[in-house]
Amino acid sequence: MQGLHLTADLHGCTCEPAWLCDADRLGQRCLQAVSSVGLQAVAQLFHTFPATTHGPGGVTATVLLAESHLCIHTWPEQGAVTLDVYVCNFGGDHSTKAQALMDTLCALFEPAQVSHARLQRGELMG
Repeated sequence: MQGLHLTADLHGCTCEPAWLCDADRLGQRCLQAVSSVGLQAVAQLFHTFPATTHGPGGVTATVLLAESHLCIHTWPEQGAVTLDVYVCNFGGDHSTKAQALMDTLCALFEPAQVSHARLQRGELMG
């Protein structure tokens, strides 16, 4: 179960508003990004939340990977996004692909500020 879990919190996103509000468009871009880095999508769910008094509805985009998962949540009223990429390294090291996927998606949102976290999963304590 050893793998790499990457997260990023994006603030001040200056991308096209559709990337924050249009689940279908964002979802298709996620699938393209997954394929372009050499990971394999096995299922997906893309959902746009209804608008509120605070502004347009955000998006949750989830792609199940043969290697694990990608998940994105957007808050258009705040210009914020959270990204989560986890790859299991069973059968091969997918860490470089995970980082490439994270980098590609971070660039899409054009954030002013990014906070990254990197966690090696499944390492035994001893």
